[in-house]
Amino acid sequence: MEQLNFQSEPESKSNIIASSGPFQIERMDCIGTNDYSSLIHISESLAEEYGKVAVLTPRTIQKYFNRKGSLPFIARYRGEIIGYIIGVPLEMLSREPWARLDTHFDQNNTLYTYAFVVQKKYKGNGYAKMLKRVYLNWAKKQKNILYITGHVKEGISSKFTGNIRIISQVNNWQGTGQTFEYYRRDLDPDRLYASKTDPPLSSRA
Repeated sequence: MEQLNFQSEPESKSNIIASSGPFQIERMDCIGTNDYSSLIHISESLAEEYGKVAVLTPRTIQKYFNRKGSLPFIARYRGEIIGYIIGVPLEMLSREPWARLDTHFDQNNTLYTYAFVVQKKYKGNGYAKMLKRVYLNWAKKQKNILYITGHVKEGISSKFTGNIRIISQVNNWQGTGQTFEYYRRDLDPDRLYASKTDPPLSSRA
């Protein structure tokens, strides 16, 4: 089993990246135990769509929020956490066959979007879009990050803007009985995909 040596901090440490009235987005340096319960509660809404693996625990909070190389952001409204988005280096997911099959694995240039969630009552007012925009813009500024990948329900990635390519499809993703797409976003709008770098989609499912 993977050993993670972290010391839990009582208080979260962050930098405010964007704000609008009572709403703000923070780039997290460290998630403290004071915010664990809020994050776990919010993550429970992901279980139906992504399976129980998406529900945070103190261990996975440490792994995905506090590990070096991760790119976590949280959204707060009047001081309360209402959502988060986490990008992790693809190499952190080396136990996952689909990650190792990615042609960019071991190149340290790909960020995998591990989770993206905003509480339902706060959707539809632009907060989710602002959170994702901040995440993408921040990633673009990192010299080593060229691509962002993630898993979404079939058909969802076609609604994304930017240079998006579906790399594979996975049936019964995480035991949900649903088909998910593994997509890649090229952060350089001027770069064209070399179609020969990825095996045919059917072999990656």
